[in-house]
Amino acid sequence: MESKGQVPQIKTRFPVARIKKIMQADDDIGKVAQATPIVVAKALELFMISLVQESCNQARQKNAKRVSPAHLKQAVMSMDQFDFLVETVGKYPDPVNDDDDEGGRGKRKKRE
Repeated sequence: MESKGQVPQIKTRFPVARIKKIMQADDDIGKVAQATPIVVAKALELFMISLVQESCNQARQKNAKRVSPAHLKQAVMSMDQFDFLVETVGKYPDPVNDDDDEGGRGKRKKRE
């Protein structure tokens, strides 16, 4: 059992110490509670899982073998929860040809 005031150990895939350092780099942020960077790391992890899963869904719909930036952009454009990223992904061009998700790269001609 944990004593009062201790933060439970939560496994995250993002470095909690680095998140704390980034948070404290802002002059407007004073002391950071011990649990805050842990919660931010876990929230970041769950957000990334959601974004990558939707990007994979977009790639599957296009029968693509790889997830491309175009799939990521389409994921952002198709889900309301990613509305805050629309302006960011809007800077990147739409795919020229939906049938060719590889953009002509990485494909080899068959030898006859």
